[in-house]
Amino acid sequence: MAREQMSEAAERSKSQLAYHWLKERIASEELTPGYRLVLGSIADQLGMSVVPVREAIRRLEAEGLVTFERNVGARVSMIDDTQYRHSMEALAILEGAATALAARHLTDDDLRQARDLNRRLVESLDDFDPHRFTAVNHSFHAVLFAACPNPRMRALVDAEWTRLGHLRDSTFSFVPGRAQESVREHEVLLDLIETGAPLPDIERAARGHRSATLAAYLSHEHPDGVTTSL
Repeated sequence: MAREQMSEAAERSKSQLAYHWLKERIASEELTPGYRLVLGSIADQLGMSVVPVREAIRRLEAEGLVTFERNVGARVSMIDDTQYRHSMEALAILEGAATALAARHLTDDDLRQARDLNRRLVESLDDFDPHRFTAVNHSFHAVLFAACPNPRMRALVDAEWTRLGHLRDSTFSFVPGRAQESVREHEVLLDLIETGAPLPDIERAARGHRSATLAAYLSHEHPDGVTTSL
């Protein structure tokens, strides 16, 4: 009996150690939002079994720092849903306008580069890595708004992209299914630009594309009906 009590106390101590170890790394953003927490890997790093790690993760989940999904596992939660939503709403408007303003200034080389980047995104869907997808996705959109003749608009878009990078690791970590829809919307946007569509149509497509990603995230994280105003 005493031996069992000692064993339980040791497990609680290890669980406490794992809890503080994980919480410190989440707070410092060493483990970024969306990061998948693999029990075996963490246990190996801490030199313990997965049991105390599992208990630590359950505790972090109760505090809202970790989310758990069936068939996916535990992930670091979004730092601040509200800030993320506000940035995505702002970016939808700013990037939509910047993309429309840039449309008539894009060269054939720019459009070829954008299509090549979107092709890479399509090819990455079979072996999906949300972080790599997000990086290439950023490059794709950067090509489209970089030609915007309004430097202030470009600076605002860049600032919101940077801010989003601090708020979440990758939206596609939470809604990987959104990636397939995203690349199809890229093609539509490129077709509009290449055919010289009216600028309001291009702006609407670019804005709707960003809003759809936000809506997919909100639907996933808040199935109780939270929606975006866009």
